[in-house]
Amino acid sequence: MSNVLVTEQVTKSFEGLVAVNKANIVVKENTFTMLIGPNGSGKTTLINCCTGILKPTSGRVMLGDIDITGWKPHQIYDVGFVRSFQIPLPFVGLTVLDNVLGAMRNVGEAPLKAFNQRNWADQEEENMNRALDILEKVGLEKHWDLPSSSLGAAQLKMLEVAKGLSSGARIIALDEPIGGVDTASAHEILSHVSRLKKEEGLTFLVVEHRIDIAAPFADYVYAMDLGSIISEGPPKKVLSDPKVIEVYIGKGVEQC
Repeated sequence: MSNVLVTEQVTKSFEGLVAVNKANIVVKENTFTMLIGPNGSGKTTLINCCTGILKPTSGRVMLGDIDITGWKPHQIYDVGFVRSFQIPLPFVGLTVLDNVLGAMRNVGEAPLKAFNQRNWADQEEENMNRALDILEKVGLEKHWDLPSSSLGAAQLKMLEVAKGLSSGARIIALDEPIGGVDTASAHEILSHVSRLKKEEGLTFLVVEHRIDIAAPFADYVYAMDLGSIISEGPPKKVLSDPKVIEVYIGKGVEQC
């Protein structure tokens, strides 16, 4: 199983405050890797350093065999690493289907090629069929013609996943995908993610606080505190680690 994402001693400081401290993580291909820790532990900052939102102060970020350290977000997107945010950001004026189509590659992005493209209609039809198929995979097929603003919280989370899938991503980073949704919807979201991992061969890096719900879906877990990785391994190992229990989980961890 090859490595999709590797961080090597990644550090991020803000005017002397070390938010991420020499973090080393490895995300294997076709896995659900979870990043946990208390608020302010550096989880989202690490994701931001990996996806170009922030530039690491030091260290290196590798996507496969490509060094993407310090790249711009759109450059990282182009090589197959996309992310969602805690608050979904759909194009509210577009339908659900158009949101997914908007994330796909289109010949119109290159004007010269577009001018000479003879099979434009064929590509448009292919994209349309693929977008509808993706919506079915994430449970949004019945909402394809509705404005994205009409979707509920859980559906908006899945729309973000659909947009990532439609972009041709190798790895998708999800920042609190089940935050703010009820337990049943949380299970539904994670079930869809797990199914996409198996059926589409996708790799997921997931930041999540609701570990009692998310842990059963995870293949591997990293725990952070004060910017550092304090534990890693299979979910049961990490959740029973005394250091993790002390800083984050508390009583009842063995039942997770």
